[in-house]
Amino acid sequence: MAKLQLGLPKGSLEKSTLEMFAKAGWNIQVSPRSYYPSIDDPEIECTLIRAQEMARYVGEGILDCGLTGYDWIIESDADVTEVCELVYSKAGYRPISWVLAVPEDSAIAGPKDLEGKRIATEAVGMTERYLEKHGVKATVEFSWGATEVKPPRLADAIVEIAETGLSLRANNLKIIDTVCTSTTRFIASKEAWGDAWKRAKIKRLAMLLAAVLAAANRVGIMMNVPKAKMAEIIAQLPALRNPTVSPLVDDDWVALNTIIEEATVREIIPKLKALGAEGIVEYSLNKIVE
Repeated sequence: MAKLQLGLPKGSLEKSTLEMFAKAGWNIQVSPRSYYPSIDDPEIECTLIRAQEMARYVGEGILDCGLTGYDWIIESDADVTEVCELVYSKAGYRPISWVLAVPEDSAIAGPKDLEGKRIATEAVGMTERYLEKHGVKATVEFSWGATEVKPPRLADAIVEIAETGLSLRANNLKIIDTVCTSTTRFIASKEAWGDAWKRAKIKRLAMLLAAVLAAANRVGIMMNVPKAKMAEIIAQLPALRNPTVSPLVDDDWVALNTIIEEATVREIIPKLKALGAEGIVEYSLNKIVE
C-alpha cells in the first residue's frame, strides 16, 4: 500500500497541530518516547520534526509533506511546493512576526544603525538577507536560546519572534522593525506533488485542515422567527453568506440557520430575542468548507 510521509511540527506548534488534525478527522497519538506518532489512517505515516528543520527534509524528499512556518521556509531556502496557508500558531489564530529589538536605552533606531553591530538570532539566514536588503554589514550570531537576555552585554540587538511582545518588554527591549511576518504553511516535496496519488491525498488533507481553521472562532446559530419580523432579524445577522430559511408547520413562522463570529453572540442574541425570535440555539462548528 502506498503511504504518504507526513511531517508534524514538534515543539510550540505540536499541540495546536494535533488538535487541528483531530477536528479535521485524523486521530494522532504521540508517545513521549517516539518521534513516530500513530495515526488512524493506513495511508499516512507521521514523523515529528522540529519546524525549523521541516522545510529542509520536505525539500530533500525525505518527507512528502509537512507543516512549518513561512519563516523557516525562508530561513532554509528550501525548494518546496506551498500547498496552502494555515493561519494558526501556539498563541492563537494569527500570524507571528520576527522583529528587530534593542535595549530601551539603545541609540539604534533603525536598520541603518546596525552597521558594525552584533545581532543574536535563531534565524541567521533571514537576518543576513534583511541586512543585505538594507545595505548594512553586521555580525549575525546564532543564538541557542534565551535570545532576549543577550543585549546589551552579549549582543547589540536581536531578531526574535514576538507573538505577544511580553517577553521582550520583560527584558527591557523595544521593537524597532519587523523583519518577517510568518504563518504556518502546508508544504510538499516536488516529487510528492508530481505523484498523482500523493498529490490527491495532500489536497484532501489541505482542504479539511483549512476547513477547521475557517470554523475557528465561529459558531452556528438557529432559531424560529415570525415571518413578519424576518427582514429585521436577518438584518441583525452577519451571515457567512445568506442565512438558510426553512418553512415550519405554522405558516406564520420560519426557521433561520446561519454562521456568525463567536465574539458577536452576546450582542446579537438579546437583539434577536427582542425582535421576537424563539428557540435560539447556538452550536459549535468543526469545519467550514468554503
